[in-house]
Amino acid sequence: MTRVCGSRGLYQRRSDMADSLAGVVLAAGAGQRLRPLTLLRPKPLCPMGDSTLLDRALRSVGAAVGAGAHGLAGGIAVNVHAGRADMEAHLAPVPDVHVSVEEPVALGTAGALAHLRPWLDGRSALVVNADTVHDEDLAAFVAGWDGERVRVLMTGTPPFGPRSGVVASIAPWAAIAAMADGPAGLWEVLWRPEGAAGRLDAVAATGAVIDCGTPRDYLRGNLWLSGGASVIGRGAVVAGTVERCVVWPGALVAAAEHLVDAVRAGGLTVLVR
Repeated sequence: MTRVCGSRGLYQRRSDMADSLAGVVLAAGAGQRLRPLTLLRPKPLCPMGDSTLLDRALRSVGAAVGAGAHGLAGGIAVNVHAGRADMEAHLAPVPDVHVSVEEPVALGTAGALAHLRPWLDGRSALVVNADTVHDEDLAAFVAGWDGERVRVLMTGTPPFGPRSGVVASIAPWAAIAAMADGPAGLWEVLWRPEGAAGRLDAVAATGAVIDCGTPRDYLRGNLWLSGGASVIGRGAVVAGTVERCVVWPGALVAAAEHLVDAVRAGGLTVLVR
C-alpha cells in the first residue's frame, strides 16, 4: 500500500544522504501546451518572477542535495533537447551543472535518467520538472527518504495514481541501473510498478504547487509569486496600464494599451481568459 504523510512533518535525517544524492532537472520538453510563448524561447527559460523557471528549479534542487560554493550543488544535471542552443547558452555560465544532451529525440522522464547513468555513477537522483513552481521543502522531503525505496512528493487526493501531480521524486540508484535505454516515462517504468508492489513511498504536498504548462497556469504561477501584482521584467516599459499581467524583459506596453490577465512577450500578447 502507498504510504502518504505530510511533507512538513518531522524527519530524522541520515547524515550521508545528501552526499549520495544527485539532482536532476528535467527540461527537455518542447512545451507545446505553452505555445505561443515557447515559440520565443524554451519553456524552462520563460520568466518566472525575477528569474526563470529553470533557475528557480536549480536553486530548489541545489538546496535539497547540498549547496556548493556558488549556491548550487556539485551534483545537478539538466537534460536538454528542445531549444538546445538557447538552453546550453543559458547554462554555460552556471557553475556545477552537468548538461545532458538528448539527441536525436527527447528521452522522456525515465529515459533521461538512464541516459545519465555514467554521470550519476552510483548516485540516486532527486528528480524535478523545470516547469513546476511550489513552496514545498525539498530538503525535508530528501531528509525523510529511507535510502532504498522510490519516493514521490505528490499533489492530489491519495492514493498516488496516474492523475496525481508530482512535485519531486527520488529514484534509487538500483532502479536507475535497471532501466532500459531509450525513451520511457517514470510512471510506466518506476512509479506504477513500485506502487503496485507496495514499495512506493508517497508524500503528500501541503503547500502551493503550480504546473506552468499552459499560458493560464504560467500566468497564475507568476501572480502567485508576486502576491497578485503584475510582474514587470527587467528593461520592460509599461507606458499604458496592466492588471494581473506578466510583461517579459524588454517588452513594451504602449500608452494607449490596457492589458488585463495577459502575457506580453516581445511583440506577442497572450490573453488568458
